[in-house]
Amino acid sequence: MKKITSIQNSFIKHLTQLKDKSRERRKNELFLIEGLREISLALKGGYEIDTVLFYPELISLEEINNLTNQQLNTIEISKEVYQKLAYRDTTEGILAVAKSKTNTLNDLNFKTKNPLILVAEAPEKPGNIGALLRTADAANADAVIIANPKTDLYNPNIIRSSVGCVFTNQVATGSTSEIISFLKENNINIYSAILQESVEYHTQDLTKPTAIVVGTEATGLSEEWRINATQNIIIPMQGEIDSMNVSVAAGILIFEAKRQRNFE
Repeated sequence: MKKITSIQNSFIKHLTQLKDKSRERRKNELFLIEGLREISLALKGGYEIDTVLFYPELISLEEINNLTNQQLNTIEISKEVYQKLAYRDTTEGILAVAKSKTNTLNDLNFKTKNPLILVAEAPEKPGNIGALLRTADAANADAVIIANPKTDLYNPNIIRSSVGCVFTNQVATGSTSEIISFLKENNINIYSAILQESVEYHTQDLTKPTAIVVGTEATGLSEEWRINATQNIIIPMQGEIDSMNVSVAAGILIFEAKRQRNFE
């Protein structure tokens, strides 16, 4: 088995670039996954693992072999190399290099004729994106669509904050115009969380094919979503402020749809 002990190794330098730079991830169509649970979820989600790197003081080869029935290309690394590549110290001493998916709208495959979709326009903070992905996973939503993305889905902070839910959801990206066209072509109702011309969210029938659309706390949704919505909706606020965290708002709206659907 190959062993790498130096952070000056050319392959380790390449992986550092993948970790740090979106441009390198897109160019190479590869990204890093950190942590046993996250790698397990990626395999379950159909991601192809190129290489597994492990620090034997924290994880055994036997544990790695138990991840999957297929033979994984494994490399033993030193503590120095592991610390160079890892974001945190509590990820069991394992990292993987995985091949990215295209994540286009055409890749989406709804298993039901009555899909429930979460759309987020231009979310900037990886933590918010991760929380949205966790919410969608908890609700077993059919897909998450990111409009006008500000960062790539395989940013290590998104993988980390989503605790691997970037792999458990069907995820696609596109421009706002492309997504609106896609939703209309597939006869999916659009419920835009926006103040103008809105009604309270719980008054709407969310049992039919539904897309819940949320924007950022700073700027909200663009005008295009307002004018193309089946209905604009609002969460009534009873305090002093007029907005809440986007992932909290998404959770309220998507679980109202689940409640109306008897959590099916």
